[in-house]
Amino acid sequence: MENKQRIIQELVPGKQITLAHIIANPDPILYQKLGLNPAVEYAKAAIGVLTVSPAETAIIMADIGIKSAGVELGFVDRFSGSVIVTGTVSEVEASIQAILQYVENTLGYAVTPVTRT
Repeated sequence: MENKQRIIQELVPGKQITLAHIIANPDPILYQKLGLNPAVEYAKAAIGVLTVSPAETAIIMADIGIKSAGVELGFVDRFSGSVIVTGTVSEVEASIQAILQYVENTLGYAVTPVTRT
């Protein structure tokens, strides 16, 4: 019998935003590879990426994000806790700030600082 090693991964969810990142002026290939709307003016565009635990909060974050600024919802996954929004740099910034303020102040989540590239 082979000696097999078993690895068990366990997620201990907390109430936290684990990633909040803004990609300003992304290369068009990034839009294509992510399946995002290719009909954007790339010179003024941005992509906002967020992850959250518990993952179901992504639904709330997506709702707040699209209602708070003129962004488009690029992706939301209630199983992984991922949210992607797209729009101009200022729209994406406003959307992410509104999301972070709501989950921190209303839901009591720990929030990471926004990073940018």
